[in-house]
Formats: sequence, structure tokens, C-alpha cells
Amino acid sequence: MKKYTPVLIFLLRFFASYLILTLSYQWYLNKTQQKGYPLSCDPITKLVADQTVAGANSLGYHFDSEQHPDELSIKLFTDNKYTARIVEGCNSISIIILFWAFILAFKGSWSSTLLYGIIGSMAIYVINIARIIILTKLLDAFPGRSDFWHQIVFPAIIYGFTFILWIIWVRYFALTKNSPNA
Repeated sequence: MKKYTPVLIFLLRFFASYLILTLSYQWYLNKTQQKGYPLSCDPITKLVADQTVAGANSLGYHFDSEQHPDELSIKLFTDNKYTARIVEGCNSISIIILFWAFILAFKGSWSSTLLYGIIGSMAIYVINIARIIILTKLLDAFPGRSDFWHQIVFPAIIYGFTFILWIIWVRYFALTKNSPNA
């Protein structure tokens, strides 16, 4: 049984932190989303939409957004044409929660955990904004390929990026037998 103790501790830390962070986020959503008329998305999803529009416009594209009147989503327009929507699941918070649960489960010093967690979260957030801009442009150019882009390519990119961050964490910052810090 002693042989499995590190694995059990990892799993306990991972699931405990994932549960706490997920329940906290769900509480936040319940407090900030307006599900009655008029509908209103949570502030983070609105911020992601605003930053997507600003980022795309700074690149020379013409993006706009507005609250969807019939669902909890933000409509994205390219050249005044409704092209895509941003729902709560598109704001990267769920992936950031998964990222944090993993780095908290693989113990590191508190300072490196906090710093790496913040920098990694910001990187995931920025990659997500870029992902939404590119996805929206692709949906505009190739509307018939939306399932391929949205369900295969772009999840692979953001989850792949998160996986690379985890590998860097375990290799260089977590306090394991194989890390330089151990």
C-alpha cells in the first residue's frame, strides 16, 4: 500500500482542488448570470467577448458583439454578419480550473505554484482569445466546416497547450524525484 501512497495523495489533491474550484466557479456563475429576461452572461464571458472584438479589430478585422437575446451567449459578428457565439464554456475558466487542480496536485513551493499558476492561467486565457478570433474567421470563411474546427482542431490546441504547461510544471517546478528542484 505504501507504494501507491504518492498516487493516492496526487488524486486526492487533484480531485479536492478541482471540486473546490469548480463549486466556487459555479457559485460565481449563479450570482452573476441573469437567466430571466433580459438574459445576461457572466462578466468573465462578457470580458472574453470584448477582448476578442478588441483583439480582432486591432488586427484589422471588423468584429462586433452583443448579448444574445434568447440564450446565455454573446453573439460575434464579422463585417456585420452573425458568425459565432461565445458561451460560458468558451471563456477558458474551466480549462484554467483544470490547470490549477493539476499544479496544486503536483506539489511545488507555494511561491512557484502561485507564480506559475498565474502566468499559466494568463497564457491559457490569451491563447483562448486568439483561438476564438481564428475560429470566428474560419467559421466566416468556411461555414460548412464548423464541427471540424470547433470540436476537433481548437480543443486540441487549447488542451494541448495546457498539457505542455503541465509537463513544464512537473519537469521544472514540482517537487518530484525527477525535477531539478527535488
